[in-house]
Amino acid sequence: MFNFLAGNANAAGFSPQYSIVKWFQFVFLLAVSFGLAAQLPLLMTVLSYTGIVPYETFREKWRYAVVGIVAFGALFSPPDPFTQIMWAAPLCVLYGISLALAKLAVTVRRSGDLISTRRVARKQWNTVLGAAVLCGGAVYLLLTTSAFRSLRAIDAAAAPYSGRLTGNLARPALFGLSPTRTAVALGAVVGLVGAAFVLYYHVLQALAESDVPAGRQHGDPTAIDIDELNASAVEVAPEEAFEAMTEEEALGHADRALSSGDQEKAQAVLDRWDAVHEGGDTGGEGDTAAPSDQSADDGGNVFASTTAEMADAFTEEETTEDDIGGYYYDVRFILDSLLSKAFWILGVFGAVLAGVFLFLYQGGIGAVRKVFVGRLPEGMQAGVNIVTLHPVEHLVFIVKFSTIVGAVAVVPLVAYFAWPALKERGLVVGDRKILLVWGGSVFGALVVGSLVGFLYVAPVTISAIARDQLQANMIISYRISSFGWLVFFLTVGIGLLAEVPITMCLFHRGGIAPFTLMYERWREVVIGIITLSAILSPQGIFTMFLIGIPVSLAYLFGLAVLWVYTLGGRRTPKRHSKPAD
Repeated sequence: MFNFLAGNANAAGFSPQYSIVKWFQFVFLLAVSFGLAAQLPLLMTVLSYTGIVPYETFREKWRYAVVGIVAFGALFSPPDPFTQIMWAAPLCVLYGISLALAKLAVTVRRSGDLISTRRVARKQWNTVLGAAVLCGGAVYLLLTTSAFRSLRAIDAAAAPYSGRLTGNLARPALFGLSPTRTAVALGAVVGLVGAAFVLYYHVLQALAESDVPAGRQHGDPTAIDIDELNASAVEVAPEEAFEAMTEEEALGHADRALSSGDQEKAQAVLDRWDAVHEGGDTGGEGDTAAPSDQSADDGGNVFASTTAEMADAFTEEETTEDDIGGYYYDVRFILDSLLSKAFWILGVFGAVLAGVFLFLYQGGIGAVRKVFVGRLPEGMQAGVNIVTLHPVEHLVFIVKFSTIVGAVAVVPLVAYFAWPALKERGLVVGDRKILLVWGGSVFGALVVGSLVGFLYVAPVTISAIARDQLQANMIISYRISSFGWLVFFLTVGIGLLAEVPITMCLFHRGGIAPFTLMYERWREVVIGIITLSAILSPQGIFTMFLIGIPVSLAYLFGLAVLWVYTLGGRRTPKRHSKPAD
């Protein structure tokens, strides 16, 4: 891993100078976290075999397991997305392997009650023995005959690209045995493994044929598998099947039916369960349920009432619970409208992110560094040394930069797709087509601003920062994260700043957000800018203000331009004089 990481950093022109603290944390956290993760197969197998947690629960809740694995990786892996993904991906594979082992353990336990593994082996002896002979014989022939030349050819072809392969592969001779006896031993081991897999397959087949839950006999209505029925069959299924079913099981059957696109079956399952269990939990008679209903209503509004009280401090008018509920449903309605377009949004985001990442990863970041350093004064070029203190620091910067570019690329697309829902809720007015012009302006501003910043602003600024240190014969080493973000803010940041007043003018002209609304809400906008700067800035309060203040000034500059253009707010777009909510 370190060979790969250090080689990648060197290829980009960076100097790996790992901090002993960061290096030790990286190795220690990865080692300990993988050590803990290795307990997963043992834990799942024991829980499934003992019945504490049924195997079906692990199988059906795999989505929650993936979320838990990613969250676990965020706690125990170094704080960057690249390492987290590098940690979570193999652990998800390990979960799949653990699931297979848990199924094997459960099969062994259940087969003892339903079937005999020895009887299955005697019945299917021909295929089990054939698998052993086939697998073991193949290994023996490969190691002892001329077929071994194919392995030597593969070794010779891969040797130039590997530090382990020699290009002259010899026949194995393990534990002091001759190559022939070693081939026999390896063939026997592989043959036994192949026979075990075939026997396991036959045991599963036999178990599926006689799989009746414990305590139930053939013909028992409660043994019916609802998942195997269609909607019509669910409607005529015996009531006993739903009487023995818990609410969680009914919801699980309905959820699986919805996942397969059978909404009619999902509704039928819920209707049958409700019909069988109605009146089962009445909670008492008459007036007894009223106080509990009232208390439930009071408890259900705690979040809304608390949020309304907090919102009062930031608004001139009193905020009610209905307002908070309305905002919540507005946001949910808008997000639901974007689900149908999620493929396009995620597709564009992924394509841009992957393109930028591959460009930077495959030498682009080194080329950018070379061109940028070439723009510095000659006396500074030799003194620019960019170092990495953490093993994955340069890759983390590439991932973060690519993610930001991908997110900026989909902002106009998200706004365009969300427009109908926003307009239906009364949140926007104006011409939807102006968003296409805005998207083009974002792209143009980023390109022009980045070129201006990269070719002129960033070299001049960094030269001025480092001039005094170099004149004092000091050696300057920049961290890739700090140096990269400094260049980013002085290049892409220039384009984003220029886009702020352009966006304001376009939105006013299209009637999306008129000048009067922007002027009345300037305090909320500035607070929002500072808040986002605190969340999105790499680190420190200084960086927060370094981002927030220029963006706020760009917004105030846009207000000044619109004030002149609208003659102090008296000139509004003709088509849309009424602002949005």
